[in-house]
Amino acid sequence: MLGSVTSNAVLEAIAEPTRRRILDAVREGERSVGDLVEIVGMHQPGVSRHLKVLRDAGLVEARPDAQKRLYRLRSEPLKELDAWLEPYRAEWSSRLDALERHVERTATPIQNRRTTKEQP
Repeated sequence: MLGSVTSNAVLEAIAEPTRRRILDAVREGERSVGDLVEIVGMHQPGVSRHLKVLRDAGLVEARPDAQKRLYRLRSEPLKELDAWLEPYRAEWSSRLDALERHVERTATPIQNRRTTKEQP
């Protein structure tokens, strides 16, 4: 089961659309803050605040590279979240399967409604 501290931090972090865009960007590879500023379309202080939230939730990590820091995705918290969500996906899948079976049992076929001219 996903730990409540971890789950709350991860869920709160990914609830914000800008942070999800940042995660999408670092998923593709390491990015500097300058790269993320361009991608997200936000000033550097705002991007840095979002990166702090993502770092605190364990979703990104930074490594120094000369005068800048490069950020990359840490997928472990997302894997934990995915594992936690699996029973919910299974529940929805079984409900959709039941709906499909019900529709197949109760639906009446649609008849071809083309009208044909009667031949004299």
